[in-house]
Amino acid sequence: MSRQPAAVWDPARYGSYSAERGRPFADLLARVPLDAPRRVADLGCGSGELTATLARRWPDAEIEAFDSSPEMIEAARPHASARLRFAVGDVRTWRPAEPPDFIVSNAVLHWVPGHTELLLRWIDALAPGGRLAFQVPGNFDAPSHVLLRELCDEPRWRDRLAGAVRHDVVLDPSGYLDLLARHGCAVDAWETTYTQVLTGADPVLRWMEGTALRPVVTALGPDAPAFLDVLAARLRTAYPAAPYGTVFPFRRVFVVAGRAGP
Repeated sequence: MSRQPAAVWDPARYGSYSAERGRPFADLLARVPLDAPRRVADLGCGSGELTATLARRWPDAEIEAFDSSPEMIEAARPHASARLRFAVGDVRTWRPAEPPDFIVSNAVLHWVPGHTELLLRWIDALAPGGRLAFQVPGNFDAPSHVLLRELCDEPRWRDRLAGAVRHDVVLDPSGYLDLLARHGCAVDAWETTYTQVLTGADPVLRWMEGTALRPVVTALGPDAPAFLDVLAARLRTAYPAAPYGTVFPFRRVFVVAGRAGP
């Protein structure tokens, strides 16, 4: 069955699993020990639904949210308010006008080469007593990503997809703890594997189309459907459907870090 390729960032496709994508954000925020931050930055805010939960948790905070995708920011604008502002921006070059009390980055840093240096810069930008919280996927050795890399490396696709799929792009919890503790931070780092049940036709492929497949689809353009058909067949074997749906384990890495106040 031929498939239509996903857009570079398609808010509707990304949001089709909003409950599954929102749960790690909520779990991350549950470990943030801040009662009433005044200035908050959400770096890589996507379509804004999760950022809006920050405004509900801290209604007096000034929240600035950035994403590099104009499509995502356009989708986020209905969530904006006097205290919650969205703008297109690059997390790599972001500099706060004033030191924030809280910086959050949700499922973004695995897209950013050299993100460990960025983390240290964000820590240094915090107000005294502030916190940095982030989570990244930790499933790059899962069958979904192994199959994707293998297919990208086959002769038919290799030349066009060299470098499109990255590997070993995040640290494990102990790696982030070591990095940030050596920088003078108190660090809470952990991992969770969510045993997700996805439903519908080729649900693992649909999940990946919202994230990991984005650079592949962009690189292949009109040839992407042929690639997706092959990958879908392999994913069906790796993740067989059951009467209740398809089990898709997803490991994520979480970190909350900050320096002590004055």
